[in-house]
Amino acid sequence: MVRKSFRITNEQGIHARPATTLVKVAMEYESEITLSALKKTVDFKSIMGVMSLGIYSGTTIEIKCDGKDEEAALEALSKQIVELSLGKEI
Repeated sequence: MVRKSFRITNEQGIHARPATTLVKVAMEYESEITLSALKKTVDFKSIMGVMSLGIYSGTTIEIKCDGKDEEAALEALSKQIVELSLGKEI
């Protein structure tokens, strides 16, 4: 299992458009991928789960990947978070 934490810096937090992009990236991998924020954990491959977290600016999130392609999955999701200017690794 691998994990990374990020502080969300985007003023709008993780809203519908970037959430959809991140879920699409997560779905490309076989590993189990979860997103944790605000004392809740959801399947990162579920748009409804991600949106239900209500992640706003200043929130700390944690991504966990567990499976045969866990390293690649975490790297791809981390890259997307930075490219979408959503947050910074902590």
